[in-house]
Amino acid sequence: MSSGYQRSGRTIAIDFETASEERGSACSVGLAWIEGGEVVRVEERLIRPQTMRFSPFNIQIHGIRPEHVEDAPEFPEVMDEFADEFAGATMIAHNAAFDFSVWRSALDNYRQPYPELSYLCSVKMAQRLWPDLGSHRLNSLAAHLGISFMHHNAADDARVCALATIAMARDAGVDDIADLPARIGLTPGRLYRGGYDACSIRRIRRNVPAL
Repeated sequence: MSSGYQRSGRTIAIDFETASEERGSACSVGLAWIEGGEVVRVEERLIRPQTMRFSPFNIQIHGIRPEHVEDAPEFPEVMDEFADEFAGATMIAHNAAFDFSVWRSALDNYRQPYPELSYLCSVKMAQRLWPDLGSHRLNSLAAHLGISFMHHNAADDARVCALATIAMARDAGVDDIADLPARIGLTPGRLYRGGYDACSIRRIRRNVPAL
């Protein structure tokens, strides 16, 4: 693991849409920046996948077709635009295991190193903080918080992920999202040049009465 990691203080929610079942086939990325307990900036970029193979199932989900991305830059160019902002940032994704596997797979396809950052999973955090919700899918969190959005639009998904995380920090009684993992027993994931560590949450030990 890299020993030179330093947190930049930036907090950015991220969401990828993929062209097919291949994890490295990102065709869109959405980003939402959080500052002072608010979403202050939202960006979306279309991405031209290496293979340009789009599955009908994925097209039905997000509506992005090959002709929409044929003139778009490929993954390294898109992500390089934000490289300085990603460095040392705390990233957040809803079901981070998926989004960060997309990021890693796409970088692997281009034989590029991983950036240095930490990340949180808003699904795991919602499961811990709002256990009574029937579902912790993003549209369920949006309904719970009274947020309208266009599901599977990468920018809107990132925005709702950010807003949900802000609400979770408020409910947990922390002023800074960086303090949320320690409050709820979450170990942030990490990307670093040599690999990655998955985001995980500690189980709550329940006292069992002695027989």
